Amino acid sequence: MTDARRGPDYQHVYVHVPFCGRRCSYCDFAIAVRRVVPITEYVDAIMAELVTRGSRIDGSGLRSLYLGGGTPSKLGGDGVAALISRIAHHAGVNNFSTSGQRSAGAPEITIEINPEDVDAASVAAWVAAGVNRASIGVQTFDPAVLAWMHREHSPEQVTKAVELLRNGGITDLSLDLIFAVPDHLRRDWARDLEGILALEPNHVSIYGLTIEPHTPLGRWTARGEVIEAREERYEEEFLLADRRLREAGFEHYEVSNYGKPGHRAAHNSSYWAGVPYLGLGPSAHGFDGTVRRWNHSAYAAWLQSVQAGTDPVDGSETLTDSDRESERVYLGLRTTDGLELRQNEWMTVTPWIDSGWAVRHDERLVLTPTGWLRLDALAASLTAVRSRS
Repeated sequence: MTDARRGPDYQHVYVHVPFCGRRCSYCDFAIAVRRVVPITEYVDAIMAELVTRGSRIDGSGLRSLYLGGGTPSKLGGDGVAALISRIAHHAGVNNFSTSGQRSAGAPEITIEINPEDVDAASVAAWVAAGVNRASIGVQTFDPAVLAWMHREHSPEQVTKAVELLRNGGITDLSLDLIFAVPDHLRRDWARDLEGILALEPNHVSIYGLTIEPHTPLGRWTARGEVIEAREERYEEEFLLADRRLREAGFEHYEVSNYGKPGHRAAHNSSYWAGVPYLGLGPSAHGFDGTVRRWNHSAYAAWLQSVQAGTDPVDGSETLTDSDRESERVYLGLRTTDGLELRQNEWMTVTPWIDSGWAVRHDERLVLTPTGWLRLDALAASLTAVRSRS
C-alpha cells in the first residue's frame, strides 16, 4: 500500500545511532562523541521524527530493522531495548522472536556492536528486545593497527564478545575487517583472515581502507605522514579474501560481503535490490521508490529539528528514469544475482567475459571478483551503452 504523501508501508527500516566513544582515524561518518550517551533524549527524538514525518512501518510485513552507526551498542542493553520496543509498538509489530534466533516470518533485527561494549546483561536485554543478528566491528586482530585506527577494543575482547553473544542466544554473527591499510603498519592480512575464520561466523564483510580528507587519516596523508596502500596490494588482498573465504564455505555474494548458505544480510540486500527503505536518525538516508532523502548529519541539528516538531530532512532528489536505470545497472553488477542484459548488449560485454571480469548465466551478466575491482568503470560503460539505445 502506498500513500502519495507518506510513501509506502516500509518493510525495511534503518536507524542511525551516532554515538561513539572516540572517532576512528579513518571515519567520515556522522557521529557524536559522547562520554555519557543521552539515551532517553535520543530514543524520544527518534520517535518524534517517526511521528512528525508520518512514515508508516508495515507492522505485519516488516522484514528488517537495522541499528547502525556510529556505535548502537553504546546505548547499552536498556537503551537498545527501549528503542526497539517503542518502534515496534508504534508500528504494531508483534512477531519479534525473543530467543536470539530468527524464527519463520520474523524480521531480521541487526545491531552493530563494538567488542568492548558486550557483556552478558546487555546481550540478555538485546535478545529480549528481539535482536537476532549482530554485526561486530573487528577490523583487525593486530593490536598496533587497532591503536593506529583509534579502535578501543583488544583482539581478546573480540573473542570474548563472540562467546558472550553465542552464550546469550545470538548466533547469527557478521564480522567486519578492513584491508589495504598502509604498508608501514606491516599488517598480516592472511593472519587476520585466519583469525576471523577461527571464530566461525556465518557472515563476513571486508572493506578497503579509503582516505577521506576530513579525518585524522586524511590529515596524516595530506602531511605526508602516511602513504596510501598500492593499488596492486589492494587487489591482492581483496582476491586473497575471496579465495580464502570461499574455500571455507562462504558465498561471495556482493562486492564486500560473504555469507554461509542461508545467511545473506536481508537488510543490506534490500539496498542492492533497490526496494524502499525508511531511514531514521541523524544523517540517515531513505528511499520511497521514487524520492531519495537524507537527514541533517549533525546530531545537534537533527535533534533541534525533531524536538521542534519539524521534519529533519536536509535534502532530497527525485530519481529520473535515467537515474533509475543507472542505479539498476550498478546495483545489479554488485551482486552475484547479476544484471539481465538485452540481446544487443552482449557484444559490448564480450571483452569483459574474455578478460575474466564477468561470466554469463543464461541472460544475466555476473561480475567475477576481478570484475568487481573494476565495478565503477564497467557499470559506467554499460550505462552509457544503455543511454544510447
